[in-house]
Amino acid sequence: MKFISEEQSSALITHELAYAAAREALVAAVEETSTVFPAVIAHGSQAHNRFTVKSGASADLAGLKVGSFWPGNPARGLPRHNSITLLFDQDEGRIAWVIESGTVNAYRTAAVDAVAADRLARADASTLTLFGAGNQAFYECLAVSRVRPIRQVLVVARDPAKAQAFIAKLRDAGLTASACAAQEACQRADIIVTATPARAPLFDAEWVRPGTHVAGMGSDAAGKQELPSALFETASLYCDLPEQARVIGEFQHFGGDPGRLTALGAVLTGKAPARTSESQITVFDSSGIALQDLYTARHLIAAFQARNP
Repeated sequence: MKFISEEQSSALITHELAYAAAREALVAAVEETSTVFPAVIAHGSQAHNRFTVKSGASADLAGLKVGSFWPGNPARGLPRHNSITLLFDQDEGRIAWVIESGTVNAYRTAAVDAVAADRLARADASTLTLFGAGNQAFYECLAVSRVRPIRQVLVVARDPAKAQAFIAKLRDAGLTASACAAQEACQRADIIVTATPARAPLFDAEWVRPGTHVAGMGSDAAGKQELPSALFETASLYCDLPEQARVIGEFQHFGGDPGRLTALGAVLTGKAPARTSESQITVFDSSGIALQDLYTARHLIAAFQARNP
């Protein structure tokens, strides 16, 4: 068994690596040789400390990712989120690699939304509205700004002080950002990304103007919700995996025809259309699938071995 520590994986991960791995994983998800198993949503001895086990297999990869959320950690000077990925040696059934992937997970999650934006957002999309001002929200901004000419980031957050600190961080990263009320931020947006733990819609469907691309990434468990269900009635609907999105993703709140949900991998392989008009509203539900972690792990292993021959 070989091990890559959090310090090592953080030094290896890049937006380019994460994007390439995310694209490969989304394509693999629609192949007949791949399986994504149902996610296990669990908790620690104290119910507010939660963890999720996501597992899957493709033609040449099999393994799992354990992601934890311990909300009291910041008081200890530690991050709320942690992740670890395990890859199997498929000949022997033993674990071949263990990779600590807390920072990696932030890149991986943002990369999936960047792949979606690259295929679904208008080519001229320049205003990004972001709901949330946490760690993941920062990586979302960086990833999306790599695939679209983002000139303005509008930040919607409940805590004004946290919003201002987040805006300063974005400005240090070279992005123009400002705080904005939810309605105005939606009405001005070309792309809307939600990165929160919300359990109720963050905005009204009628605030979203024609041609907008909307990505929800915070819904990853039953009961979570960031987007208004009314938005699904007329928008084109995409996700990483329809079967999972309808159980723990944003589309658990979609009561329409399941055939309207399109896996992004089908778009990437040309089996389904992407955006077809400038006025079309597109929605991408990113609940996070294990294949994304496994393919990211494979890229990290290659980078690790290149540095440590």
